[in-house]
Amino acid sequence: MSSVYPPRPALSLELLSTPCLVLEREKLARNLARMAATVAARGVHLRPHLKTAKCAEIAHLAAPDRAPITVSTLREAEYFAHHGWTDIFYAVGFGPGKLARAAGLLRAGVRLVTMVDHPDTAAALAEFAQREKLTFRTVIEIDSGDHRGGVTPSSALLLTIARALGRHFAGVATHGGQSYAARSPQEIAAVAQTEVECVRIAATRLHMDGFPSEIVSVGSSPTALAAGLDLTGVTEVRAGVYMFWDLFQAGLGVCTVDDIAVTVLAEVIGRPADRPNEFLIDAGSFALSKDTATAALPPEKNAGYGWLCDLDGRHLPGLRVARTWQEHGLVVSDAPLPAGSFPIGSRVRVLPNHACPTAAAHDRYFVTTGDRGIVAEWPRVNGW
Repeated sequence: MSSVYPPRPALSLELLSTPCLVLEREKLARNLARMAATVAARGVHLRPHLKTAKCAEIAHLAAPDRAPITVSTLREAEYFAHHGWTDIFYAVGFGPGKLARAAGLLRAGVRLVTMVDHPDTAAALAEFAQREKLTFRTVIEIDSGDHRGGVTPSSALLLTIARALGRHFAGVATHGGQSYAARSPQEIAAVAQTEVECVRIAATRLHMDGFPSEIVSVGSSPTALAAGLDLTGVTEVRAGVYMFWDLFQAGLGVCTVDDIAVTVLAEVIGRPADRPNEFLIDAGSFALSKDTATAALPPEKNAGYGWLCDLDGRHLPGLRVARTWQEHGLVVSDAPLPAGSFPIGSRVRVLPNHACPTAAAHDRYFVTTGDRGIVAEWPRVNGW
C-alpha cells in the first residue's frame, strides 16, 4: 500500500535551515589520506584526535577497524566507546574529580589512556585505583615549549610523578602547540624536532629510573606534517584539525584554502542602504565562534571571523565577516558590491578561522560530495 504522505524532498544547500555546518566529504577524505600516508611513511602509528570532528562517522574514516583514537573530553570517550572504540587516549590533564567517570570506562572494557602532570594527581589516581582495584594506563605530560601544561623533560618532578604512579605509568606525551606561532615551514620543522627531542629525553630519563615507556606520543597537525621530521623513539602521532583544516592553518601554509572541508552555511538577512560594501548574514558568534586567530597573521591573511564562499564553495576574495553579534554577522567587501549582488534571501558559506570552536557550535554535519545536494547528516557529540 502506498504511503498517504508525499515523499520528503531531497535536501540541498538551498533548503537547509541556516546557519548550519556543511562538510565536503571528498575534501575530508583527501585530508585524512594525506596525514595517514605521511605518518605511515615515518614508521609510527597515527592515533587520530577526534576533538575537532567529534563524530563516529568521521572516526570510521579516520580510524578504520576501531583503531586507537584520541579525545579531549570524557564525554567524547564515552560516546566513542559506545560506538565500539576501545583504545582511547584522553589527552587532557585532569583532576581527581574525573576519576570516577574514567573508572566507568575501564570497567566497560575500554583501554583508556589518561595523562597527568602533577604529583598530587598521580598520587590521587594511584590511591583511587588501589581502592577500586583498577589499573590505569597513564602518561606524563611533557611541556615541549607550549607551556599549556606538563613538566619539562629535565624537571625533577618527572621522576616524582612516575614514582607516584607506580604500576599505572605507561609513558610520555606532548603537544607542540607553539607550532601555531611559527610563520614558515622551517620554523614549524624546528618546533616539530623540539617536540620529539623533549619526549625522547623524558623517556630516556624515566627508563634509566626503571620506568620504560610503552607510549611515546607527540602531536599537532602542523608538526606531524613537517618536512624531514625524524620520529625515532616515538610510538604514535596525534593530530586532529587536519581532518577539516581552517583559515589559520592555511595562513601558516600547512594546507590551502581549497583543503578546508567545513563551512558554515548562512543566509543574507540585511543590506544597509547607506553602506554598499556591507551586508548581514544570520551566522554570528554562536555559529562561527569568536575566534580571530588569523588576526595574528600578515594583514592579507586576516579573515576577520571568516572568509566568504559562494553556495558552491568557491572562495570569494575580498569578502570577510568583519563583525559578529550572537546571531548576526556583518560581511564587508574590500570594494563596493555590484548592484543586485547578494540579495536578501541569498546564501553564502563561511570558511572558519578555527575549525574546532566553529564545529563545536553545531550538533551535526550536512555532508555534501562537492555539489549542492546533501548525501548524509552526521551527528556530533558536544559538551563534557
